[in-house]
Amino acid sequence: MAASAAPQVVVLGFLLLAGLAAAQRGTTPAAAAPAPDPGCNGIQLTYNFQGRTKIRPFVSDRNKQPYAFRANATVLNSGTRPLKSWAILVEFAHGEILVGVNGAVLTGSGELPYNTTEDAGNATSFSGYPQTELLTPIATAGDLSQIQASVGIVGTLFAGPGPFVPLPTKLSLDNPDYRCPAARNVTAGILSTCCVLKPEAEANATVIDANATDPTKNFLTRGTGDLVITYDVLQAYPSSYLALVTLENNAKLGRLDNWRLSWEWRRGEFIYSMKGAHTSEVDTSGCIYGAQGQYYQSLDFSQVLNCDRKPVILDLPLSRYNDTQIGKIDNCCRNGTILPKSMDEKQSKSAFQMQVFKMPPDLNRTKLFPPANFKIAGASSLNPDYTCGQPVRVSPTAFPDPSGLDSTTLAMATWQVVCNITRTKGAKPKCCVTFSAYYNDSVIPCNTCACGCPANRRGPTCSTTAQSMLLPPEALLVPFDNRTQKAMAWAELKHYNVPRPMPCGDFCGVSINWHVSTDYNKGWSARVTLFNWEDVDMANWFAAIVMDKAYDGFEKAYSFNATAVGKNTIFMQGLEGLNYLVKQTNMSGSDYLVPGKQQSVLSFTKKLTPGIDVVAGDGFPTKVFFNGDECAMPQRIPMSSGFRTRLSSAFALLLVLAASAFLLLQQ
Repeated sequence: MAASAAPQVVVLGFLLLAGLAAAQRGTTPAAAAPAPDPGCNGIQLTYNFQGRTKIRPFVSDRNKQPYAFRANATVLNSGTRPLKSWAILVEFAHGEILVGVNGAVLTGSGELPYNTTEDAGNATSFSGYPQTELLTPIATAGDLSQIQASVGIVGTLFAGPGPFVPLPTKLSLDNPDYRCPAARNVTAGILSTCCVLKPEAEANATVIDANATDPTKNFLTRGTGDLVITYDVLQAYPSSYLALVTLENNAKLGRLDNWRLSWEWRRGEFIYSMKGAHTSEVDTSGCIYGAQGQYYQSLDFSQVLNCDRKPVILDLPLSRYNDTQIGKIDNCCRNGTILPKSMDEKQSKSAFQMQVFKMPPDLNRTKLFPPANFKIAGASSLNPDYTCGQPVRVSPTAFPDPSGLDSTTLAMATWQVVCNITRTKGAKPKCCVTFSAYYNDSVIPCNTCACGCPANRRGPTCSTTAQSMLLPPEALLVPFDNRTQKAMAWAELKHYNVPRPMPCGDFCGVSINWHVSTDYNKGWSARVTLFNWEDVDMANWFAAIVMDKAYDGFEKAYSFNATAVGKNTIFMQGLEGLNYLVKQTNMSGSDYLVPGKQQSVLSFTKKLTPGIDVVAGDGFPTKVFFNGDECAMPQRIPMSSGFRTRLSSAFALLLVLAASAFLLLQQ
C-alpha cells in the first residue's frame, strides 16, 4: 500500500506547488489548484479563477461593472490513452472578453480580443499549442511536463462585487470520444470534472495506443471538411525546413476566386523563399529590427521574402507556372481559383512550397511546429466564408516517386487543417432569384434588401420592409435605380398598389431569372437567365438548382452543361469558351449600365414525374446556388391568369434577343 501511494503523493505535491505559483501571479490571492480526484482515471479538467480587479468605467449597475480577471485551466491525462490534439470547452457566463491566452490558441482561429458571447456562441474552445499531445502516466512515469498542460487566461468580465466568484457554467473536453460529467465546485473559485472514455472508444483503444511515446508512429485519423489544408514538411535542417502547403476543395458547391491564405507564426519563424505562390508584401523590417536579425547576423535579409507574424499568401497567375524561380510546382499558378470537384477535379487543388527559418529553442531538425490560426477567403463577394480549426498532426503524406518507380516518399511530418463553410449570424445572401412564367404578365422580382441594404444609403428614402413591386419583363434588364418609372407605369396599368415609400432594391451582385416557358401533355420547359451586376467578370461560373418534385424529369440544358447530380440537384456551368459571365457594361445606345448575361432552356419530361403540377409551383426551384452561395428566393410564385398574353411571349423573345445582341457585341 505504501509503495502504491508514493506516486500519488509526488503528483499531489507537484500540483499544490503549481497551484500556489499560479495564485501568486494573479492580481488577488487565490486558492491553490486541488490535486486530481483519486477516482479519476481519465482526463482531469480544472478551471481555477485566480482573481479580478475592478476597472473603469465605473457604472451604477453593480452587476454590469467591468473587471479584469485572470484564470488558469489545467488538462491532466490520468488515463491509459494519449490525448492527441487536445481541446477544452469553457462556457463563460459573464460576458467575458479574452485579451490574452497562453499555452493554447482559440480553436476557431479567433482574433484577440475575443468576445466569448458574440463570437463563440455557446462555448469557447481552446486548443493546445505548442503542446498538442498529452501522453499517459504509464508511458512517462507520471512526468507532469508530458501529461499535463496549462492554459493561462486574461480578460475582462462583467459581474457584481465579491464575495461572488464569476465562474464558467460548463467545463468539458472538446473530443467526441470522451464523456464529461457536469463540473463541480472544489472550492469557491475552482471547477473540476473528470472526463472518461466512452465504452465504444475504450474498446478501440489498443495497447500500442496506451504506451505510445513516439509522436512519429501514432496519429489521429485524417479529418474531412469543405476545404482541407495540408502542411507537409518535406526536408528539415537544424535551423530551417522546406514545407509544401496544399489546399483541397471538398465542398460540392463551394469555390474560391483569388484565394487569400493567412496564418500566425507563434515561434518567431519567417519565410525565406516561396515557389508556387507569393506573399502580399515583401517586408523584412520585422526581422532586421527583431530577434531574428540578432540571431541570424550573417544572413542577407535582402533575400528574405517575408517576416510578418501573420503573412498573407496569394496564388500566382497562370503565366508564371513555367517560371523556374517561383513556379514549377504541381497545382500552382491558377490565379487563386479553386473549383469544386464536381465541376473540375483537376482545379480543385492549389499548392505552393516555402523555405521557413526557425528560431531558438527550436534549432533541431526534429523540432517542428506548424503555424496556427489559419484563415482562408476568396476575393469575390460571392465566395463563401470559412472557419478553420487548428493544425492536427496526422500520418505523413506519401508522395509517388517522380521518376515513375513503384515507390513512395513520406513527408517528415504532416499536419492537417480542416476548414468548413460557415454563415455568420445575420449574414445576407449574395445573389437572388426572380420568377416569371408564360401564363402571367408580371415578373416576381428579388425580395426587398435580399442581399442586405446599406446602412448609410444616400438618395431618396426607401422602405426596407415593403414587398418588392411586380415588374414588366423588360425591367429585368435594367438596373434597380432605373426601374422606378417602369415599375410605376406597370402598377398603374395593372392597378397594383404602390407602397409609400417605395421598396428598396435587392442590392445583389447576381440575379437569376427562372421562367417557366411551356407546359404540355408530355413535358415542360424553363429558361434560366443569369445577370451579372458586378464590375468584374466571373470566370468558370457554376450554378445549382434544387427541384424537389421535377428533378426526376430533367432531360437536358441546351446552352449550358447541366448534370443531375443527386439530392434533387441539377448542376450547371457554361459551355467551353462561354464560361465567362461578363461584368455590366455601358452598351452603346443605353443611358445605363447593362448587366452581363447568359441563358439556357432546360427541358423536362413528365413520364417520370406523374402528377406534377407545373403551374401550381412544381415547376419552380426551391433552392438556387450560384458559385456556391445560396441565393435569396422569392416569397411567392406567378399565379395563372387563365390566359397567355403577348407580353408573356414577348418576355421570352426579349431575353433571347437581348442575350444574342449582347454576345454579338462582345464578339
